[in-house]
Amino acid sequence: MNITLKRTEEQVELVKAMASRNREVAYEAQTALAEFIGPVLAQVVNEAPTLSNLFSTFQFNEMDSPSIPLDLYYDITAPDYVKVYSTTVPGGLPTNTVTPTVSEMKFNTYRIDSAVDFDKRYAAKSRMDVIGKTFTRIAQEIMLRQEATSANLLLGALSEAETNGKSHTIAGSGSTLILDDFNKLLTLGKRINTAWNGGAGEGGRIKGVSDLIMSPEAVQGLREIAYNPINTKQAAGGLNSIPATDEMRNSVYNNAGVPEFYGISIMEINELGPNQKFTKVWNTLSSRTDSDLVIGIDRTRESLFRAVALDSETSAEFSLAADDQYSVRQQKIGYYGSMEEGRMILDDRVLTGITL
Repeated sequence: MNITLKRTEEQVELVKAMASRNREVAYEAQTALAEFIGPVLAQVVNEAPTLSNLFSTFQFNEMDSPSIPLDLYYDITAPDYVKVYSTTVPGGLPTNTVTPTVSEMKFNTYRIDSAVDFDKRYAAKSRMDVIGKTFTRIAQEIMLRQEATSANLLLGALSEAETNGKSHTIAGSGSTLILDDFNKLLTLGKRINTAWNGGAGEGGRIKGVSDLIMSPEAVQGLREIAYNPINTKQAAGGLNSIPATDEMRNSVYNNAGVPEFYGISIMEINELGPNQKFTKVWNTLSSRTDSDLVIGIDRTRESLFRAVALDSETSAEFSLAADDQYSVRQQKIGYYGSMEEGRMILDDRVLTGITL
C-alpha cells in the first residue's frame, strides 16, 4: 500500500504553504490537505483485503448510543438466550455476553487513532514523496490495529464455538492440509448452518463455508493436489495412491495463486502458520498446541458486524486533522487521524476451522 500525491501545480503550492512562517496561512494549508486526504485514507482502509473487511459495516451518528435488535438477526427457532462476542478495546481479547434473543443489544465502541509528524523543510521543498509516506503510515497503523482486533475476535469466538455439543473445529489428517480435510470442513459447515426450520436452505442448498483464511503452508497443501495422491480409503492391499482427476489437477496447476478452491474464496495471510502471531493467539485461547489453523467463514449469513461512527461535522468514517501541538521552534508539521468503531459476532455458527 502506498499513497502518492500527484505533483500538480495546485498541490505543490498547497504543500509549500504548509511551511509558511505565517502561522494562520500554514495551519489553513495543513487543514485543507487534511480535508482532501481524509476520505482517501478512509477508502484505502475500507477496501484493503484484510480480515477487518470480512465484517459488514453499518454506520451511526457520532453522538448516538448504537444498538442492534437481535431478534431480527436470528431465526424464529433460535433459543431464548444466545452468546454474542464483542471487543471493548482495540486489539483486546473478545468477551462473550449471554443475551436474550428478544432484546435490543447495546455494544461498546472504541477509538483507533494514529499521529505522525515530519520536518517542515520537506513541505518547504515540496517533497510530495515524504508527505505521501506520512499519510501511508497513518493508514498502515489504523489497519494494523483493526487487523489485530478482528483476528482476536474471530479466534476467540471460534475457540468456544459449539452447536448441539459439536465443536466447530476439526482436526486435520496431518501437518499439511489435504483435500479430505477440506471436504470434511464443508460437511461440518453444512451441518451447522441449516435453514431456520432445520432443513436445507433456499434452493435445497446449504453453503456453510464461503471463505477460508489460510497460512502460506496451508495454501501449499492445496497446490500439492496437482501432483499428490488424494484418496484416503484403505484398500485390501494398503492405501491406494490415486491422483486427482486430470481436470482438477490442471485447474489447480494453472491457478497457482489459488484465489478460490471448490468455489470457496481463499485469503492467504502470513500471521497464520507454525509459530506465527495468530497461531500463538489461537493456542492460548483454545489451550492447544496446534502448529497451524485454517479458518472457515460463512459470509452468506449476517453475523460479523462492524459499527463505525460518522463524524458530526464531515459525516466521514475517518477523521484527519492537523495536529496543533507543535510550536514554531520545533519546525514540525503533524497530523492526527482517528475513527470510532465496534466489532461483534452475533452468531458463531458462521465460524469453522481445521487444526493442523
